[in-house]
Amino acid sequence: MSYLPLDQYQRKWIFTHQSMPIPEADLAEIKPMDQARSAQLWKENISAQSPDSERLSSSDWPMKASNWIDEINWMANWEDDDLGLPEELLEHLDWQDDVTVYFCYEKYNVIETKWSVFKKHWKNFLFYDDGPILIGRRRKQALWFDSEGQVKLGYRN
Repeated sequence: MSYLPLDQYQRKWIFTHQSMPIPEADLAEIKPMDQARSAQLWKENISAQSPDSERLSSSDWPMKASNWIDEINWMANWEDDDLGLPEELLEHLDWQDDVTVYFCYEKYNVIETKWSVFKKHWKNFLFYDDGPILIGRRRKQALWFDSEGQVKLGYRN
């Protein structure tokens, strides 16, 4: 099996926190990958040698400035109960709701879900904002969040 049951996921609380509950149907679509599958996806799509975004090498695509076209603030929307994902992100990621996305916290911690689920519950995913990268299956667009409340919009190669 390539996934952990959500109950066994080390950060389960970010999806079950009572202040930001997620309906059962959406929880079923949040699939933490086991360590082996996470490491494989990270190696193939983010970095072959670096374990997290803080230690990426200059040869990894996220470290190449030419891959990023814009940087905006996400924190203001995160802190406002009435605001959703920033409009600039939705415009950049003009994906269909059923696109499979990977929220990559680090080499051994990747979550698979659907774009529709991520859009609805992005605030839960960003309880941990230490450099996660969002990519889509067979999509070039990418987002790279930082703990200062900024997100880079770009393309992976």
